[in-house]
Amino acid sequence: MSNGFLSQEEINALLNGEGSQEEEEKKEATDTELPELPDLTDLEKDLLGEVGNISMGSASTALSTIINQQVNITTPVVSVTTLERLKDSFEIPNIALEVKYTSGIVGENLLVMKIDDAAVISNLMMGGNGIVEGEIKELSEIEISAVSEAMNQMIGSAATSMATMFAREVNISPPLSKIWSDLTAPLAEGISDDEPVVLVSFSLNIGELVDSNIMQLLPMKTAKKIVAIMMGEESMDEPSVENNSTPAPIVEEKKSAKAVEAPKQEIVYEKPIEREAPKVEVKQASFEPLSVRESATTMPNNIDLILDVPLQISVVLGRTKMNVKDILNLGNGSLIELDKLAEEPVEIQVNGKKVAYGEVVVVDENFGVRITNIVSSQERIKSLGK
Repeated sequence: MSNGFLSQEEINALLNGEGSQEEEEKKEATDTELPELPDLTDLEKDLLGEVGNISMGSASTALSTIINQQVNITTPVVSVTTLERLKDSFEIPNIALEVKYTSGIVGENLLVMKIDDAAVISNLMMGGNGIVEGEIKELSEIEISAVSEAMNQMIGSAATSMATMFAREVNISPPLSKIWSDLTAPLAEGISDDEPVVLVSFSLNIGELVDSNIMQLLPMKTAKKIVAIMMGEESMDEPSVENNSTPAPIVEEKKSAKAVEAPKQEIVYEKPIEREAPKVEVKQASFEPLSVRESATTMPNNIDLILDVPLQISVVLGRTKMNVKDILNLGNGSLIELDKLAEEPVEIQVNGKKVAYGEVVVVDENFGVRITNIVSSQERIKSLGK
């Protein structure tokens, strides 16, 4: 400053300072304008993380079988975001697999994988060594088909694992896969960009070839349903809806009432039987087998508490009786004849109780048993008293 006036450099400095201050204010205003997202409690995050950990553990086993490589999908991290915010951190292109749960739980599920990792998986599935050179921009139709099949197997195994955890059947629709390479394009058809979603990020390791991550996206409504099922808060909702929605057909009422409780079932079915007593067909509707099955299924009301109890499984190839003299004469090369024919099925026992029949097979140089017939519920119940 000279003679009370500002120099040109000082004027420029002041103008630049004001401009940067305005930019910072705009950024702060933009940050504050972002809507607050609903958050999850620590318990809900733990439950979703545990469900994801178990289901993705099953998915990793399926993928490992397909590509013949050791696969680990672990360390779930649960957070809440939107697809719009998630796009800012995405490294495109990606491959996304969209699945809808149709029964057991109804909702959406989105599995997202980096295209570089997908290229390694497709290479392994087509007989390669998994080494992909150069930067991957896109996949061929054959590679996309191979990766889609692998992801289908993964999500199918995950659904099976969820069915075990939920103690109910979980079915999914045919998965839809696509390459997502445009930030302006929608990532999922059933999930809007501004909808709150639960992001579960996993660590993905495939042998020494891949050290990356894979993401699972669930709408907030679907995530809340999973939490409610795991906490036992939604177990009575679905059966009651089915029972009220189909009051007319007698056969359908049997299925729904059996899923709720036995006393109501007796009240519902005794009156129609008395009214239709002259009809022989009604009496021959095999109610006795149903009651036996109900007693077998309704007795272990808290069977979930013992699902992880180990049981001893043994396979009985055959039996025979020998004198002490014959046993003492046994030596190397001696033959013992059993009371089983060569093609006769062997018995499969759990804790000494016969539950099934099967045939002996060889699996990876080990003996195994393929189940050919399951012992009926009545026989299993009778064997408990022996």
